[in-house]
Amino acid sequence: MSSTIQRQRAAARARLERQMGERLEESRKRKQRNAVIGAGLALLLVVGGVVWAVTAMSGDDDKGAAAAGASPSPVAQQCAWAPEDTTANKNLKDVGTPPTKDIATKGTQTMTIALNSGTVEVEVNTAKAPCTAASMTYLASKKFFDNTKCHRLTTEGIKVLQCGDPSGTGMGGPSYKMAEENLPNVTDPTTAYPPGTIAMANTGQPGSTGSQFFIVYDTSQLGPNYTVLGKVTKGLDVVKKIGETGAVKDGKSAPDGEPKNPVTITSLTVTPPSAS
Repeated sequence: MSSTIQRQRAAARARLERQMGERLEESRKRKQRNAVIGAGLALLLVVGGVVWAVTAMSGDDDKGAAAAGASPSPVAQQCAWAPEDTTANKNLKDVGTPPTKDIATKGTQTMTIALNSGTVEVEVNTAKAPCTAASMTYLASKKFFDNTKCHRLTTEGIKVLQCGDPSGTGMGGPSYKMAEENLPNVTDPTTAYPPGTIAMANTGQPGSTGSQFFIVYDTSQLGPNYTVLGKVTKGLDVVKKIGETGAVKDGKSAPDGEPKNPVTITSLTVTPPSAS
């Protein structure tokens, strides 16, 4: 009788050890899966912050050459402006939509961003981002960006200043959205958006580019998902100084938040396309 009980106890102990081993293995696999998922979400949240929901970063291009290695947009491309629901998002500002025909597909334009802390000049790559250039030109003509604040500054990992939302919430934009274009053709996330790049933020979903843009002021790690509008030709030092001053969130210094010293776009203008 005692030997039978001993065998039963040994069998029960073996089953328990086997079950515990299986549970530990499943726990290990679950933690591994969660770590991978968590890393992916962390990247997505960082990108989403630079983008729009801000939201970005949210672009593309190169250090001083806004399109080296970038994929060109089709010439003679027709631009489509998909309507946004202004009743669902009160942060959107309706100023109509840009024209859909006679979009410039050659040359460059000059965008001048007058900030309360200095002036930034940008060479817009109209040839490679014709729809985005047409949209920015149109919005600038409506004074869409004038007297609006740059609502976001990131100082770690992604080093960008994000602007272009009249509501200042990071959730705003025009009453339309458009497809991304001129995306970087690179695999290294540290080279997709070199310092001096100005790119368009988005929600992380295709065809969600609006008016928000970000200026890359130092080496940043971003996937090639954001339209490169062009490159800063003057005033990058102004943006770098804003970055050095730092960001705040809930009244405390933070690597991602509003600029510590408020940054306002007093005016934004875009010249007509060059003939080249």
